[in-house]
Amino acid sequence: MKYIFVTGGVISSLGKGITAAALGTLLERRGVKISLQKLDPYLNVDPGTMNPYQHGEVYVLEDGAETDLDLGHYERFTNVKLSKLNNTTTGQIYETVIQQERQGKYLGKTVQVIPHVTNEIKNRIMRVAESSGCDILITEIGGTTGDIEGLPFLEAIRQMALEVGSDHALFVHVTYVPYIKAAGELKTKPTQQSVAKLREIGIQPHVLVCRSDHPLTEEVRAKLSLYCNVSIEGVIEELDVQHTIYEVPLMLQKEKLDALVCKYLKLDLPEADLTDWKAFVEKIMHPSHKLSIAVVGKYIGHQDAYKSIYEALTHAGAFLSCGVEVKKVDAEEIEEKGAETLLQGSDGILVPGGFGSRGIEGKIEAAKYARLHLIPYLGLCLGMQTAIIEFSRNVVGLTDAHSSEFESMTSNPVICLLEEQKKLSSLGGSMRLGSSLCKLLPNTKAYEAYGRDTSRERHRHRYEFNVAYKSLLEKFGLKISGTTENGELVELIELENHPWFVGCQFHPEFQSRPNSPHPLFVAFLKASLEYRKKTHS
Repeated sequence: MKYIFVTGGVISSLGKGITAAALGTLLERRGVKISLQKLDPYLNVDPGTMNPYQHGEVYVLEDGAETDLDLGHYERFTNVKLSKLNNTTTGQIYETVIQQERQGKYLGKTVQVIPHVTNEIKNRIMRVAESSGCDILITEIGGTTGDIEGLPFLEAIRQMALEVGSDHALFVHVTYVPYIKAAGELKTKPTQQSVAKLREIGIQPHVLVCRSDHPLTEEVRAKLSLYCNVSIEGVIEELDVQHTIYEVPLMLQKEKLDALVCKYLKLDLPEADLTDWKAFVEKIMHPSHKLSIAVVGKYIGHQDAYKSIYEALTHAGAFLSCGVEVKKVDAEEIEEKGAETLLQGSDGILVPGGFGSRGIEGKIEAAKYARLHLIPYLGLCLGMQTAIIEFSRNVVGLTDAHSSEFESMTSNPVICLLEEQKKLSSLGGSMRLGSSLCKLLPNTKAYEAYGRDTSRERHRHRYEFNVAYKSLLEKFGLKISGTTENGELVELIELENHPWFVGCQFHPEFQSRPNSPHPLFVAFLKASLEYRKKTHS
């Protein structure tokens, strides 16, 4: 069993997750079974209750775990299927340690960070290694070296590397090498300081992955090697990509990172075959067509809040040899300026999920604009619900139709709380979460998109389409195109008198992969291409 520990220094948001995922791509393509894990130092039990403006997207796994968005990168860049074990937070660690102390499992000893907290961290790492049956486990430590909350994790991986031996553990440190314009040169001192912090803790990196917007000169590489006690071949350049994050595995292969990892871990493996990956990147970089897709969200100001949606559009676009320009539209701005002002010129409109009443009327207006102007529409989770509210108000005539999430006194709650949710008081991990079967109904746009009878899809919501209104809405042209296996809950809706207007209660973006885009995103972009041809002919 081999362990790779990925740490970060100097500043946050360096792309440790993408680096770890890209390394996973390279090792997987060399023929080994890998798994990936994220250790997050924050005290929350998981990111499920955190504001997207604080944390970005909450990525949902098949088993319903609400996790860090980096797990989305892990699943997209590799073939791994992750579970709740693959994302551990300080909150989970302390919760377990305190429970064990209350149960007397420490036999009356004083409970301390070392060894009790660090032992629990090591247990979490070992549990992933054993349950996944992988050959190599890549563990990313969240945060930045020097953060007080990250110290127990760094101490735990220091101990672990000692326990498994030098041939079985590798430290990769992702750092920042800034270019100072006034001086006209790259500066190594921040990286030196970051590595010095790690060495104080007892960790000597084997590899430095140097993020920069300027190429590393030989002089800079030599300086980093000398002052950070890393071999010259261990200084890896990771430049800002020009087109797409999917260039990163190709960049790291060119820098021979995977070959170096094999050398340190004494692995005799064939070269990684990235033929299909290169073809995928080529399609992104040189598309045959272009589309403008409006994404109408309430967290649009945070670039990571809808990360999986943007990636799913990229995957489907590459599949269709189509470049997708995402037009980010704030739902609250639609309320102020009107849909026509902000959505005019869009080839397709996508409304993603979310929580809370802010911006809801803007999302409803976006659905109305798509319906009236026959623009392809894809509504995800809340995006489906707002489309149903709009249809109920403006087509069916239920003028006060709403979701009981936003208007508890409405006489027409076309969207309502799941029965099993009504008794819950805890917010964390208490929604309808994870993967479940969706039954697709024949003679529908959804069935045509999937080309099959069923699909397993991931959920994250509390409210559902109120089936008491099903017959009424169907009379006016709303079509149910997908349900749960027992037929009791509505999973997909579409409009009969519209070229392509589909809403789904689940999150298809979590299932999309670079060379295997989600069928709904492909069908949505196909319809958007048809719309563009008609309007630009």
